[in-house]
Amino acid sequence: MEKDWVKIYYTNQLFRAEIIKGMLEENGINVVLINRQDSSYLVALPGMVELFVHNSQEADARQLLAQNPEGLA
Repeated sequence: MEKDWVKIYYTNQLFRAEIIKGMLEENGINVVLINRQDSSYLVALPGMVELFVHNSQEADARQLLAQNPEGLA
């Protein structure tokens, strides 16, 4: 990952990360999703799915996460 990108969210549930990513993108935030899960070890050793935004959009992204009514963040 290039410098100036900040991890703003992580989970072991891919669907949650995809929902958050979509919400951020709908609000003009550029998001990178990195899936560190390995399907062969998902039950015993679940990896994380991480969302990164450029540091210039971090404040807006965190504000949107805080306003999330679904409680996904």
